[in-house]
Amino acid sequence: MVEQRIENPRVGGSNPPPGTIIFSKPVPLISTSPWNYGIFRSQISRSVSGDFIRSDPSGAIFGAIFGAKIFHEFIDGPNFRVSCHLIAPEPGRIAVALTDLQIRQLRPKDKAYQCTDGLGLYLEVSPSGARLWRYKYRFMKKQKRLSLGSYPDVSLAEARDKRNEARKRLDAGEDPLAERKREKLVAAFAASNTFGDIGREYIKKQIAEGRSPKTIEKSNWLIRQFALIDERPVTELKPLDILAVLKRLEAHGKYETVMRCRSFASCVFRYAVATGRAEEDPTVVLRGALIRPKVTHYAAIIEPDGVGDLLLAIDNYPGNPISRIALQIVPHIMARPGEFRKAHWSEFDLDAAIWKIPAERMKMRRPHQTPLSKQVIAYLKQLMPMTGPKGFVFPAYHTTKRPMSENTVNQALRRIGYAQGEVTAHGFRTTASTLLNESGLWSPDAIERSLAHEDANSICGIYNRGRYWEERVRMHQWWSDYLDELRDKAANRLLIRRR
Repeated sequence: MVEQRIENPRVGGSNPPPGTIIFSKPVPLISTSPWNYGIFRSQISRSVSGDFIRSDPSGAIFGAIFGAKIFHEFIDGPNFRVSCHLIAPEPGRIAVALTDLQIRQLRPKDKAYQCTDGLGLYLEVSPSGARLWRYKYRFMKKQKRLSLGSYPDVSLAEARDKRNEARKRLDAGEDPLAERKREKLVAAFAASNTFGDIGREYIKKQIAEGRSPKTIEKSNWLIRQFALIDERPVTELKPLDILAVLKRLEAHGKYETVMRCRSFASCVFRYAVATGRAEEDPTVVLRGALIRPKVTHYAAIIEPDGVGDLLLAIDNYPGNPISRIALQIVPHIMARPGEFRKAHWSEFDLDAAIWKIPAERMKMRRPHQTPLSKQVIAYLKQLMPMTGPKGFVFPAYHTTKRPMSENTVNQALRRIGYAQGEVTAHGFRTTASTLLNESGLWSPDAIERSLAHEDANSICGIYNRGRYWEERVRMHQWWSDYLDELRDKAANRLLIRRR
């Protein structure tokens, strides 16, 4: 601040009395880069630009400070003289301040310049005339700048409030700039709250998790069924809104599609809840309002004699030898069709008698290991000269770049005389589960582990994977031996009938 004094005039040729202080008060400074200007005046002064101190007939006293140097004791008039002294600002006191009038009078220059208001707040005037509020501060020993908006959209008072808020965050150990960026991200995230936005975001999550292309394709198809509510915010959607979409599908008899759509919508809403954009899943209450489709199980043969007849027919399959060997292996390994059709040779360790299936091909998205019986290893060694030792174990008929289709296996079953309602590729899992449990020789948990069923207790499942391995090795060999026995019995029955 500046202390302003008006002293008695000195009379030449005599010892003048000490100057009498008419008034002494702090006067705010206005700082503009690259020079620091201090304008100070008496109570009757008027603001006029200048680079020296003078008085005029109206009594105005003003001046300027260049680089904190004071030009003082300039005499202008016979009756008094002015002397100015720069005094260090008091701690915690704003030493510079702007007014709206001064801001409105600012004019652009060839280069951008700054007008300081105090405590890090300044107004930047660009050559285009734009006036931007900025707050300069230090955080973690680094100089930073925070934009507070443009003038006059953000007034002087509002800019000071924003600066003070930023200072509070600094006092709390927070970086205002980092908080600003975080708030923008949160706002952008919260703005993407329509059912369509969140649904497509959920599908991206599925892709990142390694879900199969078929699953992603299905999810994209399912989200298109909700076109009526695609642009609606999830916070506004009620159970009746979802029900209206599902009932339109139900009216066309698409009961299975309705259940899949409800399940997909539930996944989207639960994802929205988990990411803080919804409070609840409105599809939960709809379960009793929809027609449940008739449950159809995969066709399977579960009578031992019938299984033997099927295995004998497979051994006599007249088609492609690769398809025949695939049919011979399927009953032994208890894998899902998609898991064994897409198998690569690199997944098999024939010496260790183990097949390691990667997580991305498993239904539960967990890696799975299957023991290989002597019979399965023999089939694989027979197949290796045809398709190995690299790439797909069961390639498509016309190209080795794609795996055999599930329809190939099912069509082979039709070719040997079994209708779709009698047996399917997936039905071999039902056969294994039924006959292994009926044997009473094996732990149900070991059977479930070989079928790669999800453990109700995920933690338990992690430990059980190792716990049941030895039992599973014995069980798989017993199962292959039992299948051979059933096939041989079927051959004997056939031989007896032919006699």
